[in-house]
Amino acid sequence: MKTLRLFPLELGRLLRSRLTWLAVLLTVLSPAAGLTLYKPATASTMLSMYLANPAIAGGAAGGILFALLTVFDLDRARRSRADVLTDAAVSPLTMAWVRLLALIAAAALTAGLAMLAWLPVSRWLMGAVFDGVDYALAYLLFLGLALPLAILAAGAAYQFTRRTDLSLVLFAAFAGLSLTVWADDWQLCWLNPCVWALSDDFSNFRVFRSVAWMRLTWLAALAGAWGVSYLCIRQYGKGLLGSLARSVRRVWRPVIALALLACSGTAYAAQPFYDNSNPDLTAMELYELDYAEGVTLLDRTVQVFPDTDAGTVEGQAVYRFHNTSGKAWTACFGVDPGYDLTASVDGETVSAVRTGYEESNMALWEIALPADGEVELTLEYGGFPKDWNLSSTVQGDPEISEIYLCLENQRLFPYLLNVLPGEEGYPTTVEVTLPGAMLAIPFGTSDAAVVAEHEDGARTWRYASNSPGGILYAGDYVRQDIQAGGITLEFYYGRKHQAVMEAAGAADAVRAVVDYCTAHYGQLSFGAGDTLKLIQSRVAGGGYAVDGASLLDEADFTTVNLDDTGKGGGAGEVMIHELVHQWWGLGNMFDTADAASPWSAEGLTVYTTYRIVKELYGADYAQKHYVDQWRQAVDGYYLSFYVRHPDYLERLPEDKQLEITNALTYVRQYCEMPLKILKAEQLVGSESAMDQILRGLFNRELDPAYPYLTYQDFLDACGLTEEALDLG
Repeated sequence: MKTLRLFPLELGRLLRSRLTWLAVLLTVLSPAAGLTLYKPATASTMLSMYLANPAIAGGAAGGILFALLTVFDLDRARRSRADVLTDAAVSPLTMAWVRLLALIAAAALTAGLAMLAWLPVSRWLMGAVFDGVDYALAYLLFLGLALPLAILAAGAAYQFTRRTDLSLVLFAAFAGLSLTVWADDWQLCWLNPCVWALSDDFSNFRVFRSVAWMRLTWLAALAGAWGVSYLCIRQYGKGLLGSLARSVRRVWRPVIALALLACSGTAYAAQPFYDNSNPDLTAMELYELDYAEGVTLLDRTVQVFPDTDAGTVEGQAVYRFHNTSGKAWTACFGVDPGYDLTASVDGETVSAVRTGYEESNMALWEIALPADGEVELTLEYGGFPKDWNLSSTVQGDPEISEIYLCLENQRLFPYLLNVLPGEEGYPTTVEVTLPGAMLAIPFGTSDAAVVAEHEDGARTWRYASNSPGGILYAGDYVRQDIQAGGITLEFYYGRKHQAVMEAAGAADAVRAVVDYCTAHYGQLSFGAGDTLKLIQSRVAGGGYAVDGASLLDEADFTTVNLDDTGKGGGAGEVMIHELVHQWWGLGNMFDTADAASPWSAEGLTVYTTYRIVKELYGADYAQKHYVDQWRQAVDGYYLSFYVRHPDYLERLPEDKQLEITNALTYVRQYCEMPLKILKAEQLVGSESAMDQILRGLFNRELDPAYPYLTYQDFLDACGLTEEALDLG
């Protein structure tokens, strides 16, 4: 009760301090650093740049500021030599609680003020993609929870040492670890959460869940550390050990502190987000299993029920096998490591054994099956999908929400590893039940249709496929059917992005690119007859393609990317640039091992964009907005001090080296290489001659061991040497 009576008095005293309001003011202003100086989220989405970065920067700076405030406030009575009087009036143990609660209350007030102050700024910067839920969660998790963590850490350091200088050194080391050594470990970077991107068009709950887990894990750990330091608070004139011996007489105090530390350790070890896959990327044990002798797959039927609120998946998969061996055998499945699995044959439960081995984001399960000629195996599976541990710095891939999900292979249904297909391949029927606003889009040649509508508005979609695995996208998508290049393009993009896509003339850009590239280079090899799906995905760092479908990363179509004059003179032209990557980048792969080389997919993509724009808007426009800008950038590049004296670049700090190298690489790939290709065009005689060369390269026979299109391939096709394309 004394704590409750003293709390408002202590909070009032704290809020009358100029030091407190200085910390509050600087914390409220600190998100500005995320717009200029500190940008841990590297994706080009609007929410990454204008929400994640400011909130993370504000949390890091605010945490440091409140740690300083905590140490100086706890040392206030000792500095003024009034600690003897205050300890006589009120137990130092009681005052420790009161001061902690007052500091946390001041931190909560600061977080609220920061959210209010930055709300109009963020809304203006993010424009149409602003989302109130994302905004609130980002500031609460990235900024708000950083402050009490810092208060607990600094408070524990002071209560252990009772020295300002040593407390600040300990906190600085702890914060420094988070900002440097631990920055790429999502569970350890307590001050600056490991967030590389937030999606503009779809949901971000997976990222927010992982950050919340990390924050709560550290909250328990630091609360436990503070609880241990609480036992060491000096009292009755005793030192650290004497005070500790007296405090532990009340057993509940150390028990609570140790329980908090144990909870933190358990949460750290039992995190549900990432698997324990074999770190050896060359390991292929799951794909080298011996096939079951005389056993083939007849067909399988799958029913999937994503829980878009909890982010989990439940499902049932029925496999029918034909066994001619007359022997009992073992079926092996690769299952998402976050799923549990039960099995039955003809209604009788059989043992499903998780072996403990994980590889490529799959856990190996083994199921012993009888020697019957035909076996129908039913698998019940489900849980919270885990991501591959190698991608812990690019969180958010297994997003499952009411506006977006992607279920790939072992997340969609158990992946059969050791049974050969029958004469008809892998005939599969998939049914998935989704919220009413979501479209189901199988990634490939299959088309999904609604087969049932439910009272709660949910709909069941069904589609057929014939492949070992499968990928399903679903979300709040807009679909546009576009006739181009002799085929129908089914263009899917997020509804929140509709205004941006319409402003950029997405349909016209798609039509222009497909018509031009098909006529000049040939049809894409992953088209399915007369149709091709173009699907915008949640920000993922790249795209890929299979027969019948190609993935477009949402980061390629953000407002910032569409305003990149290095890729085109306007949003529509940048859209053209990104779509040309279907030919140069996906249709033909490039080896990017040599970062110093100007040769990449970007060079041919920029050149092709220039040619399309020249055809659409005329030679004068293309010359002004492309060739002239390339030459200006390249002239500046050749005059760069670090290009002429590369040895000096190596002497700079690593962050400066990276900044300069990235800028130089951009000029080499986006400006120098297109100029070299343009010079090659002049040397081979004409645009039509260059078109024939590029058509031959696009349709060349690939070497499976090295399928990349190289600079030497290009030079050989042109009959030129590397020196012939020097721009000096």
